[in-house]
Amino acid sequence: MTATKKADKVEDVEMKDETEKEVEVEKKDPNLLSVEDIREHCKLIRRSVETKETRFVLRVLRALPVTRRKLNPTVLRTVLKTFYTAEGDKDTKESLLKFVAPAVELDGSLTPSRGKASATPLFPEVDYYMSLLVLIHLIDQKKGGEAVVCAKQIVAKLENQNRRTLDLISAKCYFYYMRAHEMVGQLADSRTMLHSRLRTATLRNDFEGQAVLINCLLRNYLHYNLYNQADKLVLKCTFPEQASNNEWARYYYYLGRIKAMQLDYSEAHKHLLQSARKAPQNSAAGFKQHVAKLSVTVDLLLGNIPERQTFLLKEVKVALHPYLQLTQAVKSGDLVRFADVVKNFADQFNTDHTYTLIMRLHHNVVKTAVRTISLAYSKITFADIAQKLLLDSPEDAEFIVAKAIRDGVIEAVLDHDSGTMQSRDTSDVYATREPQIAFNQRIEFCLDLHNHSVKAMRFPPKSYNKELESAEDRREREAQDLELAKEMAEDDDDAY
Repeated sequence: MTATKKADKVEDVEMKDETEKEVEVEKKDPNLLSVEDIREHCKLIRRSVETKETRFVLRVLRALPVTRRKLNPTVLRTVLKTFYTAEGDKDTKESLLKFVAPAVELDGSLTPSRGKASATPLFPEVDYYMSLLVLIHLIDQKKGGEAVVCAKQIVAKLENQNRRTLDLISAKCYFYYMRAHEMVGQLADSRTMLHSRLRTATLRNDFEGQAVLINCLLRNYLHYNLYNQADKLVLKCTFPEQASNNEWARYYYYLGRIKAMQLDYSEAHKHLLQSARKAPQNSAAGFKQHVAKLSVTVDLLLGNIPERQTFLLKEVKVALHPYLQLTQAVKSGDLVRFADVVKNFADQFNTDHTYTLIMRLHHNVVKTAVRTISLAYSKITFADIAQKLLLDSPEDAEFIVAKAIRDGVIEAVLDHDSGTMQSRDTSDVYATREPQIAFNQRIEFCLDLHNHSVKAMRFPPKSYNKELESAEDRREREAQDLELAKEMAEDDDDAY
């Protein structure tokens, strides 16, 4: 009997364990967790509106990459059904549901409800956040046509809004509006709207909107190689200092591309360095690769050879492989190898928008070869130089060497009659102003970095007056000082 009772108890325990596991499985439904996460995000948005604190909305937008991976028709339909419960939101709900594929919605008893607020319309910020989630889902599903229609619908509604608490979410809407048009190859069609919204954002002091719209327009122009229009936009617009680091990183990258195309390589290198420093440290690998590719190309055009460590970083090692070979060809001054690298990776360079800049490197390869020759030979004929540089005639070699001397690449004297180049002893670079100029550039960069760091710091509100004394403490201190002064005066009188 005891054995059978023990067996029954064991079976009961096992049954309990199985039921508990089933309950845990039900609790861990990923779709339900996603709906609850979105509900928490909406709570943070409402809290941000009520307290006028933007950091809560920023927290929601920072979580957007994680949220978008959890989106599917079931989650979206459940969220829209749960939040759009008021009569005034019915039209918005129906318009958004058109873009979501049919799916089985989660059980209403499991999903969180709005409670007493179910009869009141949603906050505009929450409404646009929901619309933004639907738009991002369409973009991720490669439904470009529907994404454009949805984006136009969102932007048309935004024209009637003038709320500073909506600025951060509206900026995201503008970016994905541009992205939807880019997917279907209609980037030029979005330009008029972006310009009008930029004008409005500037008048309303919408700093985040300004930053996003300027970057969207620069991307628009550079997509069609309209570098002059992009440069005019940069000259006529002031990029807001209050913009986020991500927008600054994009802006500096676009500036670097514009300046590089305009032959201003020093400014381009400076902007690209700033872009790399402001980019996210643990994400945005694709953006870092684009910046690194352009930075290496501009560095080569400046006559510098990038450090090998640049090509060995884990995030960019594979992407920079063609540029490593290009750097080796430029460093060695080997024209044949340079031509082979350009031919083999021409498609890659075109995709990276660096092919035009790389073709300009041919002159740098020639200059490197001429510098190597001048260091190796104290005296050499133009015919031998032409043979080493694979040139057609000694006259071409003479012109190239003359230009290298004029540019300060080499120190040499040409003898036209004998057809020779005689190298001079290299001068001491520390006797020139070059070290002073380089040192000054580094100081300016450090000061600029310090200023940007100070501006990016956050301080708790009203923390500046914690160390200051109150009016009552000040009166008490002044009374004590007055009594002390009287006592000292009486002591002085007693002394006499």
